[in-house]
Amino acid sequence: MNPILKNKFYLYMTEFFAGMSVMAVELGASRLLAPYFSSSQIVWTIIIGTIMIAMALGNIYGGRSADKNPDPDRLYFRIIIAAVWLAAIPVLGKYVIVGISGVMIFAVSSNLLIWAAFAACMIVFVFPLFLLGTVTPSLVKYTVDSLDRSGRTVGLLNASNTIGSIIGTFVPTFVTIPAVGTSATFLIFAGILLILAAVYFISARRKLVHVAIAVAVTVVCCIFGAVSSFAFWQDDIEYEGESVYNYLQVTEDEDEVILSTNVLFGVQSMLEKSGGLTGMYYDYAMAAPYMAGVHEKDSLDILILGMGTGTYATQCSRYFDNLNFEGVEIDEKIIALSRKYFELPESVEVTLYDGRAYLEAIDKTYDIIMVDAYQDITIPFQMSTVEFFSLVRDHLNDGGVMVMNMNMKTGGEDSINAHLCDTVSTVFDTVYTVDVGRSSNVELFAANGTDILGRMTENVGFEENAQLNALMVQILENLAEYVPGDRVMTDDKAPVELLGMKAIDSLIFDEVGYYKAIFKQGGFKSLINSLS
Repeated sequence: MNPILKNKFYLYMTEFFAGMSVMAVELGASRLLAPYFSSSQIVWTIIIGTIMIAMALGNIYGGRSADKNPDPDRLYFRIIIAAVWLAAIPVLGKYVIVGISGVMIFAVSSNLLIWAAFAACMIVFVFPLFLLGTVTPSLVKYTVDSLDRSGRTVGLLNASNTIGSIIGTFVPTFVTIPAVGTSATFLIFAGILLILAAVYFISARRKLVHVAIAVAVTVVCCIFGAVSSFAFWQDDIEYEGESVYNYLQVTEDEDEVILSTNVLFGVQSMLEKSGGLTGMYYDYAMAAPYMAGVHEKDSLDILILGMGTGTYATQCSRYFDNLNFEGVEIDEKIIALSRKYFELPESVEVTLYDGRAYLEAIDKTYDIIMVDAYQDITIPFQMSTVEFFSLVRDHLNDGGVMVMNMNMKTGGEDSINAHLCDTVSTVFDTVYTVDVGRSSNVELFAANGTDILGRMTENVGFEENAQLNALMVQILENLAEYVPGDRVMTDDKAPVELLGMKAIDSLIFDEVGYYKAIFKQGGFKSLINSLS
């Protein structure tokens, strides 16, 4: 036996670092997938489920292997393979995920993101976690030398694994991912496993060539993986980073600056350099000041829940000089980006807080509350319920207006937007919606005891900017009073992630329907010709 194993401390350390690495990989997996599939509860369920599958299979194989051939060399060589695989994820993982997504578009007809996320997890993460799953049963074989002490020994192993898992839960979330990113996090924990196994083989003076090759491959992965971009096909990225909550990407061209928290779907914030209208929902939301009587009052107080980089505040400030803004944003890095890239003035106060918790903590009321909070590409469930909208209502002045951005406009009575509108309608007696041109967004305006349509009509037409006046007239013509149904969401039941995934699937398939038809008729050759 390797002399290093005569002291069982090394075996307990192996269990400790294996448990730590499993949890680090799980959290890293969520951040690797989030820019492509979101970090919703559905994606987390897929990650946890596939990891449990891998660990269960690893436990079974590890136990059988240890009984059949109780050679620690086999275990530590599996750890080396797992380490190299994890080190390769920052280099190859993004390409695999995008490739899987492309294949799934043509392979499935529903639940695209669910199937793509599941396939990505199975291909990228199952094998290394299967190998790490063999650690515990193998170590039990090596450490239990007396039935009289078997319970104590197994208890110490499980405790070592659990303590490692606890540390592996907190370190990536609060230290490595915010500080150095997801790619570096994978590389750090791959390095820990590699060192653990290398020490074993070096002390035994066996498989030194294998160890050297593994170290060389890991070094190469460190060189290329640490600088790899999530959106590797883009060349106009001004900034790319990660926070505790989000993947963050800032792109810039001669006309605008854009913030995205998901590389495949949508724009979260933008700055129009020309100072004109954006052509997006921020412009349509400017109907709210008219509904609140912007030309009848000396000033209006506006609260923005989900401030982002301040696009709504910036746009309104360009056209109105009597608006006072407060913003609430949960992501500290987004606040910093708003000042650096998006020209949000220091005079606009932004509070680092959850939007709902903020309303529960303050007594102040406002003339307008803008609800634009998103977790990646879905609305946080706690900000989609009757209880939340009741809080919004209670923080509005008499004649106040709530404006909410809904970003997944699809057909069907069971859409997420229908659920949101029905829920809002249980709290507000007046609800209007308007479709945002050339996008999948819908703006919702709600109030109690106020003729917001009549007030808007009275306040439109005073601006010198003809473009803005024309847009407001267009909005007036297209505003539709919402007729509520019974699809009400509460704190107890708000399936926004599932509804959101269905909506995104529908939008994706609408976009790629043309190319799917070409593929079905002429195969890959016709598809490639259509893209060239």
